[in-house]
Amino acid sequence: MFLRSLATAACSMLLATATIAQTPASPPATANATLNGKAVTVNYNSPRLKGRTIGSDIVPDGEVWRTGANPATTLITAGNLKIGTLDVPAGTYTVFTLPNKNQWILIVSKKTGEWGIPYPEGDDLGRTPMTGKTLPAPQENMTISFENTKGNTTELHVKWGTTDQYVTVKAQ
Repeated sequence: MFLRSLATAACSMLLATATIAQTPASPPATANATLNGKAVTVNYNSPRLKGRTIGSDIVPDGEVWRTGANPATTLITAGNLKIGTLDVPAGTYTVFTLPNKNQWILIVSKKTGEWGIPYPEGDDLGRTPMTGKTLPAPQENMTISFENTKGNTTELHVKWGTTDQYVTVKAQ
């Protein structure tokens, strides 16, 4: 009886350990919107702060960031878009950001399929400024979301820590 209880406890511990080990540190996530009846999707992996500070420990100011973790963040659009000041034809792209204390820049790259680093310099479709605001409370998990969607317009938000950077997205 004692050995059976011990074996059951050991199996339970192994199962719990395996479940914890399978949970990725930066799990995959998706943001979706429909503009003028056409899908817009962003696939990314969501890193955690884990006590780090944006702008110094992680996502350093003035350095291109893959805007997520692990594989490159992808933007897939079934229709032509205007993202900020940038014209984006229907297709698949990689999204990067260039963080700065004063203003972040969204970078849309034509190169796809990379891990996310290094940044594929010279393959930009283009860049556009983002608008920033401070979140009322720190957000542990980085998120990308579409918010304030109305008709053919939405906002693409990147939120992490107390940072909320966003840009207007319009279907063309």
